[in-house]
Amino acid sequence: MSALVLCECFARDGLQHEPAFVPTATKRALIERFAGIGFARVEATSYSNPGVVPQFADASDLLKSLSRARGVFYKATCANPRAVQRALSDLDEGHGVNEISLLVSASESHSRKNLKRSRAEQWANIEEMVRAAGGRFRLVGTVSVAFGCPFEGSIDQGRVAEDVSRFVDLGVEHVALGDTTGMATPATVREMAGRVTPKAKTIAHFHDTRGTGLANCVAAYEAGVRHFDSSFGGVGGHPAKVKYGGGYTGNVCTEDLVSLFEAMGIATGIDLDRLLATAELCERALGRELHGRVTRSGLHPRG
Repeated sequence: MSALVLCECFARDGLQHEPAFVPTATKRALIERFAGIGFARVEATSYSNPGVVPQFADASDLLKSLSRARGVFYKATCANPRAVQRALSDLDEGHGVNEISLLVSASESHSRKNLKRSRAEQWANIEEMVRAAGGRFRLVGTVSVAFGCPFEGSIDQGRVAEDVSRFVDLGVEHVALGDTTGMATPATVREMAGRVTPKAKTIAHFHDTRGTGLANCVAAYEAGVRHFDSSFGGVGGHPAKVKYGGGYTGNVCTEDLVSLFEAMGIATGIDLDRLLATAELCERALGRELHGRVTRSGLHPRG
């Protein structure tokens, strides 16, 4: 039995950073594979503006063709009320997702850059989105740049804790802490987890921009977090057309994270016999070698 709930983010957070469109059939096959090897949550797509994030212009077509595994949550990202209406329309047509995420930035500058509106305006949006969803999806709140902002630097942890509380007050029990450009450290992760885990079911969403992603995941686990996001090959970051954060901005690498947790004796629920083959499928989908270390070296001998 798994001690964790892992979410595979390759098909959404991973692909949003890719300038070349990945065919819908390829996305579908990968998402079905992720569910098939044991991921309890899979980021499937985003109801983004195709003009800003063209990678997800096929969101509805993808979901229409996607085979679902029993007990798996398939998530779509929603940045505004229009996106929720698209999610509801797909649900009414019988092929919607069963989980949507609602986004807020912990900094004013990132909110205006990424969401094109102020924090206050986005919180008003979120309240409208929750009402519109009408309890038909599991809702996941996401606080971006929770550990530091590429424009403003340090983020007040009290503000992040208040954002988590606001989500909970709206009935959103799962809240992801987004380390959007990899500014967290194990010390700040432990401190933040102490503030927010009593309030919500906390999801650790770390990026490996500065090579601290795995260490931060271990720190989060030790602080009581049991939900983690990651992406095969460590791909992802900001949308390809929305530039911020220098250098590599990718997610924590799934195959490396699973190998580490399993080597620590922490069951992930993932089929280890198929893990690396899945990582190789992701590499073939993007046509290049990705960042997974164990894809090259093999799983940890204890994994």
